[in-house]
Amino acid sequence: MSRPTPSTTPPTAPPHLGTGGSCTLVGAGPGDPELLTLKALKAIQAATVLLVDDLVSDAIVEHASPTARIVYVGKRGGCKSTPQAFIEKLMLMAVNEGENVVRLKGGDPFIFGRGGEEVEHLRAAGVQVTVINGITAGLAGLTSLGAPLTHRAHAHGVVFVTGHAKPGDAGTDWRQLATTARDAKLTLVIYMGVSGAAHIEHELLTGLPASTPVAIIQHASLPHQRHAVATLGTLQATIAREGLASPSVIVVGDVVHGVAAAASAADAAPAATKRRVSG
Repeated sequence: MSRPTPSTTPPTAPPHLGTGGSCTLVGAGPGDPELLTLKALKAIQAATVLLVDDLVSDAIVEHASPTARIVYVGKRGGCKSTPQAFIEKLMLMAVNEGENVVRLKGGDPFIFGRGGEEVEHLRAAGVQVTVINGITAGLAGLTSLGAPLTHRAHAHGVVFVTGHAKPGDAGTDWRQLATTARDAKLTLVIYMGVSGAAHIEHELLTGLPASTPVAIIQHASLPHQRHAVATLGTLQATIAREGLASPSVIVVGDVVHGVAAAASAADAAPAATKRRVSG
């Protein structure tokens, strides 16, 4: 399925919203269509217009009605992206025209999906929005390796954090976060952190041991998923050596020890029951 590059010239929205249209923000999950919720699947099938993020797999888009209008509005760091203002204009125009609009987002709309911004914009224009959650890549990635994000013996909580700061924003205070994660026994799940991995590693090492286990998972849940397990002190070197790139999540914490345990269990299982835990 080809993905045309949309124009970056925002259309002019009509001054008054019409009636009959609707808008739903749908979490498409990490990529595997079998991880869609039933509610998400029904919304996709009922949509007359789908605005689709770059990280949504074609296998998920194929669930749309043959008569639906599909518009690709990709947004990915380091690549040509569709301006957010343009996307919001498209959403308002389609609702005004009476369309059943689905904004289809990778992962969950409210976890680094800019869903909060879109809901605020639509509500300010008088549009009621429904949000359907999806499985986020940070959860799906480590689960695919047989390890949990929380564990009574190893992690009392989990922090989802972005490694990519908004322009003009100082970004995450990694040193403070490292100290908090150490003292409170927290797992760190870092999105969009590959390009800044060297800085993140350096800053986290001020509060966490270099031996802290980490996992880097690229293309979580998809057939071409790849991963590497390392330590915090070798994070950047491992990413470079393995050629891991975006989209990836980085998981930092003692729960990553569970990856090795899962691999050992798989190796010990009878051949007839073994299955791969990563791509």
